[in-house]
Amino acid sequence: MLYTELLRLWDEAVQAVDAKDWQGALTKLKEITEPTSRTLFNTASTHLSLGQLDLALKALDLTIAKDERLAVGFFQRAAVMMQLDRLEEALSDCIWAQKHMRGNMVIDYRQLGLRFKLYSWQVLYNAAAVYCRMGQWEQAKEVLLSASQERGGGRGGNIDVALDSVLKEEVLAPLLVPEGVVFRPRKQDVEQLQQRDFLGKAKVISSMIPNDDFGGFEPLRLQKPGFYEPKVDGAQDSRYMRMQGPYMARGPDQLTVPGGAMVFLFGEEDRNGMATVIYDGQRGLLPISLLEPAEVKTTKGKKENRVPNGIPLPPGLKPPTRPQAQPRAVRFTSDTPPPSYTTATHAPLPASEPPKYAANATSDQHASSAQGAEADSVVLKVHYTYTVALSVPLDTPYHELKERIAQKLGQPASHLRLRHKQHGSRVLIPLGGEVEPGHSLQEVAEAGRATLWCQTEDPLANRTILYQMVALYDYAAQGPEDLEFSEGNTIDILGEVNEEWLEGHCAGNIGIFPSCFAYRENTDIIQSSEL
Repeated sequence: MLYTELLRLWDEAVQAVDAKDWQGALTKLKEITEPTSRTLFNTASTHLSLGQLDLALKALDLTIAKDERLAVGFFQRAAVMMQLDRLEEALSDCIWAQKHMRGNMVIDYRQLGLRFKLYSWQVLYNAAAVYCRMGQWEQAKEVLLSASQERGGGRGGNIDVALDSVLKEEVLAPLLVPEGVVFRPRKQDVEQLQQRDFLGKAKVISSMIPNDDFGGFEPLRLQKPGFYEPKVDGAQDSRYMRMQGPYMARGPDQLTVPGGAMVFLFGEEDRNGMATVIYDGQRGLLPISLLEPAEVKTTKGKKENRVPNGIPLPPGLKPPTRPQAQPRAVRFTSDTPPPSYTTATHAPLPASEPPKYAANATSDQHASSAQGAEADSVVLKVHYTYTVALSVPLDTPYHELKERIAQKLGQPASHLRLRHKQHGSRVLIPLGGEVEPGHSLQEVAEAGRATLWCQTEDPLANRTILYQMVALYDYAAQGPEDLEFSEGNTIDILGEVNEEWLEGHCAGNIGIFPSCFAYRENTDIIQSSEL
């Protein structure tokens, strides 16, 4: 059970006790699932107020079980035992109460929330009451005489009256904690139960906008750099005033304005002959006698003639860009690809030997290149999230090839996009004949082998690809608007955000990324490699 919930129920039960609502107090106390010794003592006191001695005794048993050194608990239970004629047990509780007094004349329970002081003579008085009920009058007399010698206040004439009653062999009534006196929670803890607004309501103290008393939240509004001037009607064009002479501020709310300066009359004249004006972005008071209307001529379409006095807006600064590691400047030539490029399928050819393509090779070249593979089939390697290899006929059309790859990968053919690289280039070029008939695998095969790159993506709708770039490094998305890609991926550029950021498309995702993470390969490289 939460301590805050315990405090709330405990406090509500105490308030019911103060209002003499005993049943209401019991209802609140029963809702406490993990009672303490003090709340159980309150339950026993409430049962005693209702005259329910058996229930009060059970609650006191639980109280002493929770706190075995609670002297006031033994004192209260001894009094209940006497009323139930369980005299031996009542005498035992008096002895235990006296023992837990630990030689003190009095114990003040106010520190624990009980407005009651337990005196040693009160415990002895109850012990004498037990002896009276047992018929042991001499023992009762001796206990009362010892109680009369105890120090401490609060006795009054109770001991003397009790001695007279014992001499007359009259039974003494037991002493109890007064009705309505219960353990109370700490006031500081109860005050903490109420929610507090430590921040309070926002209040505008200083604002550059006149009559700005808005204290809530609203989305950011676009503002243009320049000067904000309060809007006025056409009949109030003369609210621009000119100073007839200089004026030095003589109070905390007044302004210092040189002669001939133009100000904006913001408020009306007050009883002291001062008017509220705006000058150089500040609002203050000036004598109305020093102001004269100023003629402001404005030409349509020419904002340079406007009076530049008013409330300045925040400067239009360019937002800071994200800190990015600057890559080393690498110059690429037509013969050398970027340094991070690794050739997956093509082996380097000697400079004196031109590349041989299977599509336009002679019969002798076919015979020499078919040593590692059959003449009518090609070993096709497809790079996906994983790499797969399959053997397909050389004359397989592109649309059939795409169906076989989709079946191998377990993906719909409409969501696959096949690309290949030209020799000596890093750019992934889409297969142009996926739809058009007459194009087969032999256009991209070389020496009985072919390599394709496959990406799963939805087709772009209503977007134009400006150009393509190759990723130089891996880029992890820093936010939901970023485009994540890996080194070597081909990125379709859809737009340029600014000089440092681009909007692109890769693997079915659209987002922005730093331009320094990608490399736009020059088309001259492809042309030179083909020559």
